[in-house]
Amino acid sequence: MNTKAPPVALPAYDRASLTPGIVHIGLGNFHRAHMAVYLDDLMTMGLAQDWAILGAGVREGDARMRDAMLAQDCLSTIIELDPKGRTARRVGAMTGFVAVQPDNAALIAAMTDPAIRIVSLTVTEGGYFINAATGQFDPDAAEIAHDAAHPQTPKTAFGAILAALSVRKAAGIAPFTVMSCDNLPGNGHVTQTAITGLARLSDPAFADWVQTSVAFPNGMVDRITPATGPRERAMAAEFGLGDDPVPVTCEPFRQWVLEDHFPTGRPALERVGVTFTNDVHAYEAMKIRILNGGHATIAYPGGLMDIEYVHEAMAHPLISGFLDKVEREEIIPYVAPVPDTDLGAYYALIRQRFSNPEVADTERRLCFDGSNRQPKFIIPSLRDALAAGGKIDGLALVSALWCRYCAGTTDSGAVTDPNDPEWETLQNLARAAKADPSVWTRQKAIYGDTGQDPRFATAFAAALTALWTDGTEKTLSRYLGG
Repeated sequence: MNTKAPPVALPAYDRASLTPGIVHIGLGNFHRAHMAVYLDDLMTMGLAQDWAILGAGVREGDARMRDAMLAQDCLSTIIELDPKGRTARRVGAMTGFVAVQPDNAALIAAMTDPAIRIVSLTVTEGGYFINAATGQFDPDAAEIAHDAAHPQTPKTAFGAILAALSVRKAAGIAPFTVMSCDNLPGNGHVTQTAITGLARLSDPAFADWVQTSVAFPNGMVDRITPATGPRERAMAAEFGLGDDPVPVTCEPFRQWVLEDHFPTGRPALERVGVTFTNDVHAYEAMKIRILNGGHATIAYPGGLMDIEYVHEAMAHPLISGFLDKVEREEIIPYVAPVPDTDLGAYYALIRQRFSNPEVADTERRLCFDGSNRQPKFIIPSLRDALAAGGKIDGLALVSALWCRYCAGTTDSGAVTDPNDPEWETLQNLARAAKADPSVWTRQKAIYGDTGQDPRFATAFAAALTALWTDGTEKTLSRYLGG
């Protein structure tokens, strides 16, 4: 029997000739399968040799990632999960990883280097200290209060960025561009709001300088990258890479749309498929509403029906039909036109991506952090549908499914492990909402004023009551039957 491992594509360039131009904070799976891959492609073309990545982080998990990456010379294993066959590559665009320290001194020092012209971020949707209902900076978070009082020894990525910008300003070094790669509407604007909001707490004049002098380009990012576990490590072993504790698996598809706002320069990313446009908002609204809203739509029914994987949920006729009806009647009609894009074809591609069995993305991952994701991915579509007098029963049911999920048991009675940073609060509210659904929709941080809209409140209450009385399958079946 031939047991030879399949080939692995290795960097086709001299990594010793690379020099850092980017510090990336929050080095997780998505970054390594997205931005790092685009840069690796450029470097393979003999370009972007001065745009290597320095990894960085401010959390305990970042220190563990640093140890793992340094042990393998900062090479990332990326396995693309195409149904036609898996392929693996070693991405070499990262050349170092800054020490993770409580006061972030090493990170601040790295960002003051004039060679660093971009600081990029993947700190999750909930990591920007923004009130979901108001869109405003939240100055009351404990970490923000600490950084405002101790700007030279910050705990947050934003505090570290401000400290580095302050040093560069004093030294006459041009500020770096701050580029969010997180999945947020207007991620550049959100990042600017968080960073200037923090600066204003201790130095309003410096905050004004950051507001006018630092670039925060908006961008839309897209690639499904499941969490790494035993399955993913076993795949790496099949390729002869069994010593890699942090391989990344991902779907073949990837997309990146950016505003071209980089005053101190950028890599030639357009050469490897990145779209530069002034219409980023249109692309991002399409993606957040159709793809991320679609994820939220299939997540909670699958979770309540004890379905483990996303492709299994897509194979269930009730969940697949639910997704179709909500998307076509209540989400896509309120997505603005996107340049050179057919929304129907885009949704068909989304369905195909969700159904890829090789990815083995989990329903639990999609269910995670609804307190941050629902206000960004579902409520905007609901708000637009209400304003237009359109159908909302499907989106109300999506919201009710999330509430029912947060009660902590599935339809079979299985216990749901905590799956949200606010799990205890949500669980208490969800259980109280069984008797009084308005308890849930009164959450201002989630729904804003939309929760008190009579049409939505009525539809939500009916949907939640049906879920508790009849279960998920019967409730979905009734919705699909009109």
